[in-house]
Amino acid sequence: MSTQRRNIADILPLSPLQEGMLFHSIRDEGPTDLYVRQLAFDLDGEVDRDRLHAAAEALLRRHANLRVGFRHEGLAQPVQVVARSVTVPWRDEDVSGADDVEAAAAKLVEADRWARFDLRRPPLVRFTLIRLGGGRSRFLMTHHHILWDGWSSSVLLRELLWLYREGGDDRGLPQVRPFKDYLGWLADRDRDESRRVWRDALAGVESPTLVGPAGGSHTAVVPESVTVTLDADTTRELGRCAREWGVTLNTVVQAAWGLMLSWTTGRTDVVFGATVSGRPAELAGVESMVGLFINTLPVRVSVDPAESLKDLVTRLQREQAQLADHHYAGLADVQRWAGHGELFDTVTVFENYPFDAESLESLFDDVRVAGVEAQSATHYPVYLLAIPGAELTLCVKYQPHVIDPEDAHRYTDALQRILTAITRAPDGPVGRVDLLGADERKRITQGWNDTGAVPVGPGSLVDWFVRQAGETPDAVAVVCGDEQVSYAELNARANRLARVLVERGVGPESFVGVVLPRSVELVVALLAVWKAGGAYVPV
Repeated sequence: MSTQRRNIADILPLSPLQEGMLFHSIRDEGPTDLYVRQLAFDLDGEVDRDRLHAAAEALLRRHANLRVGFRHEGLAQPVQVVARSVTVPWRDEDVSGADDVEAAAAKLVEADRWARFDLRRPPLVRFTLIRLGGGRSRFLMTHHHILWDGWSSSVLLRELLWLYREGGDDRGLPQVRPFKDYLGWLADRDRDESRRVWRDALAGVESPTLVGPAGGSHTAVVPESVTVTLDADTTRELGRCAREWGVTLNTVVQAAWGLMLSWTTGRTDVVFGATVSGRPAELAGVESMVGLFINTLPVRVSVDPAESLKDLVTRLQREQAQLADHHYAGLADVQRWAGHGELFDTVTVFENYPFDAESLESLFDDVRVAGVEAQSATHYPVYLLAIPGAELTLCVKYQPHVIDPEDAHRYTDALQRILTAITRAPDGPVGRVDLLGADERKRITQGWNDTGAVPVGPGSLVDWFVRQAGETPDAVAVVCGDEQVSYAELNARANRLARVLVERGVGPESFVGVVLPRSVELVVALLAVWKAGGAYVPV
């Protein structure tokens, strides 16, 4: 038996989101893996390097699912292979002698942030201790998101710092309940019932809700972000509304995001993704387990302009509650059950897990946690991260090669206005929410309509169109998708339809109904109605 085989402790299936992340890791082109996560700690005091290293070793010994590699080649289903033992990936760096200590440290942090993991080779976590000088250090704990979620980060950090205090001795910590138990729980779910529930929830969805181009890009790009913070009064009022209405603040944010998408796409039935915790209450001790429990699933928001903001939020809460028992289903399965290959390209994440930097300080003897910074990203073109607190933080991360920065700012501005409207006029109709900022309103009502300097001669719209068709017959008049129509062709098609309308009695003051989607045919029909109504139809 080879050394590698002797080091295999177990072979396990993947959770739904683990499968998704493995898929993107295989598919994504380029050197960047957006699912590399990094936690950076600024520490004041003399850090004992050996004790911290021993703590990291103990952490990997305790949790089998931190020692996994992923395999898919030649297999019907991917698996995660648990190693019996691994060597802790550790780096010691010292930038205390640099001319610019912070710049030198930042360079190391950035390089570590985007360095890819080989998902076949465990462990998919690494540690870096950077000495800054003057009794200051920066400690990096970097991992692939396929291993654990944000809630697990809090569990692991408390364990790591407890182990540091104890020099790597874990005898005082409770026994670990393995992630394997959750995977076993998943295997026992009733997939037929989930299929029925999700099909009902998404019945009638005609097409995906996309803010970027269909199909997206397979190239992973470092995201850019726009961050805004609601003031304390508005945040407090949102919390009060949520409590009185019996909903979560997460649902309030999701309702606002759905309205923003409706406004952006011009649709009254929108779908976006949302991250759910995925931790089943019936699994004892699940709150202290470590692994990737979260899942990304569709949220559907149907918008009725006459419905009140409060009623929209409470209805969405009821609809989402009906799906809670089926949050374990994989997104690929849900989309297939709904009859779509893709449902959305925007995702919301409500970051609400027990992480308190101040409470971590008590786990050190003589070292203070001076700051904590977490870095994350996804492959989705637009990703909303909502962080609760005394002031609600809203961070829109976006792929700059897919989404224009101006659009990203529009999303956050609209989101702020919707959330403010919920606190100020919760009983007001959804259709009355004003989503235009002052600058955008001025551009639309004044800038785009500033025709004072443009001379307008006598005649009707049909007169001007016919004149233009005569002057530039070969110029492109209409573009719709891949179809282009010249002025001459558009004029000829409109004339043919106008003659048919005249033959059927259409003339001045006639009412003609036009029911067509946005298309070349819609433009032809409107021109034909105007021509017939004005009796402007060449023989």
